Amino acid sequence: MRTGIAVGWQGWAGFALGLWLALSPWIAGYAAHDAATANAAAVGVALALFSHFQAGFGEVAVQWLNLVCGLWLLAAPVLLPMATVPVAAANCLAVGAVVVGLAASALELDKQISRLWHRASSAGD
Repeated sequence: MRTGIAVGWQGWAGFALGLWLALSPWIAGYAAHDAATANAAAVGVALALFSHFQAGFGEVAVQWLNLVCGLWLLAAPVLLPMATVPVAAANCLAVGAVVVGLAASALELDKQISRLWHRASSAGD
């Protein structure tokens, strides 16, 4: 398990994004839209909890969970009825893109994933 500045800032960023997402329906004014609100609250709480309990889950597992949450957020505006709620859709896309970027960055920096990646790419040569 890695420790240091990279883990610290990525964990805090994930926690802050999760809290923002969970509270955004009320802050950004789209709480009247049930699907968008439920999605933001559930995924936001999950992201915040994953980041908060990162040591218990193991960092690599948390980053994979964050990656899945981020990908869901990128797909949610299409899969959920958010066409009439552009603020919710934009929020999902923005938070999802940042979460995917953070998770991908953390996974790339992880030594185990990096070794597997390099082993797989050299096997294809």
